[in-house]
Amino acid sequence: MAGELMPRPEMRVSDAERNRVVEQLNQAVGEGRLTLAEFEDRIGGVLAARTHADLAPFIADLPVVVEPQVLTLRSRASSLKRAGRWVVPRQVVVEARSSKIRLDLTEAVIAAPTVQVTLNVRSSAVTLVLPYGASASLHEVEMSSSSAKPTVPESGGLHIVVRGRLQSSTLKVRYQRRFLRWRW
Repeated sequence: MAGELMPRPEMRVSDAERNRVVEQLNQAVGEGRLTLAEFEDRIGGVLAARTHADLAPFIADLPVVVEPQVLTLRSRASSLKRAGRWVVPRQVVVEARSSKIRLDLTEAVIAAPTVQVTLNVRSSAVTLVLPYGASASLHEVEMSSSSAKPTVPESGGLHIVVRGRLQSSTLKVRYQRRFLRWRW
């Protein structure tokens, strides 16, 4: 909700918006702004909220959390991995030379319905792992002596737009693989 236009009070809240408010309340407890009793009371109300008007009173007395709009990741002759719960802003810039990059979005907290990933990589391998229901477009990637495996179809959920330049590199976009209890 932070960094976006304020929605109308009567609009219904999404699960992602509820999760962001829960994260904000978690942070407030960690900073000592709320007691555990207040936290428990507010969590129940947040999870039961149906509209933005229902949600607003639970965070009205807390500072506004400003989400970053651009995340720049740089790597030179090394591995760079982002996995688990990490915040993905509207734009991610990856600059790499002779590196192995893996961005796993399956458990990430994603701030917007469309995320732009800008690549400037040379002699590197880049893998994007998307959550189910997400899609990606690779139409704006300039490749020289590189290869790309766009294995993700278009859908109506989260959409990743990949742009930029690959030189002597590989790019794989895929969903998380599963076999019994193993994931990779």
